[in-house]
Amino acid sequence: MINRRTFGKTLSAALATGLLAMGSPTQAQENGELVYMTPGLDLAFWRYVSEGVRSVAEENGYGFSALDSTNDPQTQLQNAQDAIARGVAGIILSPTDSSTAPAVLQLAQDADIPVVIADIGTDSGEFVSVIGSNNYEGANGVGQALAAAMQSAGTADASVGIIGISQARLNGQARTQGFLDAMAEGGVTGDAGLQQMQAYTADETFRFTQDMITANPDLGGMFAQTDGPTLGALRAIRAARMTGDVLVAAFDGIPEFVPLLQSGDLVVSGMQQPYLMGVRSAEAMLEHLGGGTPDKEITVPILIVTSDNIDEMLPTITETVFANEIE
Repeated sequence: MINRRTFGKTLSAALATGLLAMGSPTQAQENGELVYMTPGLDLAFWRYVSEGVRSVAEENGYGFSALDSTNDPQTQLQNAQDAIARGVAGIILSPTDSSTAPAVLQLAQDADIPVVIADIGTDSGEFVSVIGSNNYEGANGVGQALAAAMQSAGTADASVGIIGISQARLNGQARTQGFLDAMAEGGVTGDAGLQQMQAYTADETFRFTQDMITANPDLGGMFAQTDGPTLGALRAIRAARMTGDVLVAAFDGIPEFVPLLQSGDLVVSGMQQPYLMGVRSAEAMLEHLGGGTPDKEITVPILIVTSDNIDEMLPTITETVFANEIE
């Protein structure tokens, strides 16, 4: 097994070409190759999904490679064409967004190569199974925790901003609606607007947060809809000397969140379990390749991790969220 602590270093070199190959030729010749197509391996969430797929593929005698679409639909399409040309046994797809997935699904269907979708979802097309989370429910839980924290801090009348993932993604739409519903139910109705990520970087979210602080002097809460970019929001809040005044909620999880939750700098994160999601995706593919019929929809629970329960949840999230990148 790979030492997961070194996975990030291995990944950096692979990102230069967009291809991470991790299965031996012998394995690939034995049962074929499983390919994981991802929006971007620079985001921890997708690395953890990739690790889950890889672990099941290699344990069952399949070769494995991960193809990085760099959040670009055209790169995603080229990656699909390359995988199909290699005659892979199956594709696990996390699309760049739900509207771009059908083109990949059609290519795979024409080549008679099965596809399992891991998160994000698709607007249409044929696939074996979709493995995902209830993003509405998870974001609703995040909103409930943030609303309670703002009520406790006496800032329920303040405005709240959202730094969202693409709202062209079904999961992005669900996260926004689930959060907004919870905030309304919790008596927090101030609206500082929504900015959509494009680069999915901490620097991009840093700029978005600065703009929100400038435009909304009463800003009291922030919801960043994915992991790494949340660090940019926190950095902007610190730079504005508003730590503790603007309460921050997040989605997904990276190891850096642990001390932030323990200190209270981060109020809550709705953590999907990406490593487990990758495992379930590969298992569904192997069941199909073995002649079985996996469930069309498989849901992996979202964990609502707060400053109050982080220590209790740490053993679980170390494995299923962080792919054992921390001890």
